[in-house]
Amino acid sequence: MNDLATWQEDKLPEVEKQIEDFIKTHTANEQLQESMLYSINAGGKRIRPLLLLATVAAFGKNITKQAYQVAAALEMVHTYSLIHDDLPAMDDDYLRRGQATNHVVFGEALAILAGDALLTSSFELVAEIKLEATSKNRLLHLLAKSAGASGMIAGQVRDIQSEQEQLSFSELTALHQKKTGALIRFAVVGGGILADQSERVLSQLDNFASYLGLAFQIRDDLLDELATTEKMGKKTQKDSAAGKNTYPALLGVEQAKAALTTQLAQARKILANLSFNDFDPTLLQEMIQLFELERGSQ
Repeated sequence: MNDLATWQEDKLPEVEKQIEDFIKTHTANEQLQESMLYSINAGGKRIRPLLLLATVAAFGKNITKQAYQVAAALEMVHTYSLIHDDLPAMDDDYLRRGQATNHVVFGEALAILAGDALLTSSFELVAEIKLEATSKNRLLHLLAKSAGASGMIAGQVRDIQSEQEQLSFSELTALHQKKTGALIRFAVVGGGILADQSERVLSQLDNFASYLGLAFQIRDDLLDELATTEKMGKKTQKDSAAGKNTYPALLGVEQAKAALTTQLAQARKILANLSFNDFDPTLLQEMIQLFELERGSQ
């Protein structure tokens, strides 16, 4: 199996092609299309689609067009969430991935609608995939649950409600298992569904992804505290200024770093327990490194 850098260079252009082709063929309004593609093409490591494809490959399965399409739909949901997160009513950010945020360029109304279009288009894309009905329905249900009122949105609402309120470690963890972790869990479990894995294996994948999701958030909180705007491509040190609950604020920087190390160690432990005859964890082991403090990006 190729190393992660080679894998990323080889596979991600097809994910991006699937997104662009779908938007261009399914979006009637030219300015709406431009706004959607503006945020899609802003860059990023594409960690979520990469996780999905790496999970499929770990079970010795070929990366089919269907897998690329599910990965594309997942990145569309993630991009929608970033557009809406940056709005004045939410985080009020002017910079994302080193460029002006969508609403700064296109105005609030079109940015909101571009986000809406990306979200709904993601389900349209999955619905059109030529895939066995049971698997397709499972993916649609899991994507809706992960993105919706019991998943990512639930976490976002709790995040807003808890501003200027001191959360405990367990409360903050529960928040981010939804806000950040839900789409990461979809990536891994969705990859397992595409690879036709058993319920037992899907449960282990879900546990693995839960640790990754928390690691991602702890790392993001630390970078917001420690990194520069230039390095991150977005405004930093904004969470503490907004009175948000973060792991460094709750634990201190050094303990937050220790918590990150613990989450990644737990993820590695589960991955080791998944090792059986037709399972090659190499790419997923390399993916874990992207969640370390000095690596990776949204």
